Amino acid sequence: METSNPMSVDSAVNLASRRGRKPRPAGVERVRYFLPKSGSTLEKPELGQEVASEGEALVQAFRSGQLFFTLIAWKAVPKMEGNEAKIVKQTSSRS
Repeated sequence: METSNPMSVDSAVNLASRRGRKPRPAGVERVRYFLPKSGSTLEKPELGQEVASEGEALVQAFRSGQLFFTLIAWKAVPKMEGNEAKIVKQTSSRS
């Protein structure tokens, strides 16, 4: 007979926050996590409360039975390749 020891949701949050993530190298985008505003839909997403980490977003979305959104801010910048100018995306730092 198999016995299981399911982890509580609170334990999962604590474990996720303790694990942390490896630091990202320079130039890698910073992802932000949001729960939706009340009444938000996939067709018309509205960002609500921001949460600190992906783990926290997963747990809170699971608890409330809703989705969560990720956000990355980009900036359009010119880049010269030889004699040709191109517009490329660059991550935008949070002010």
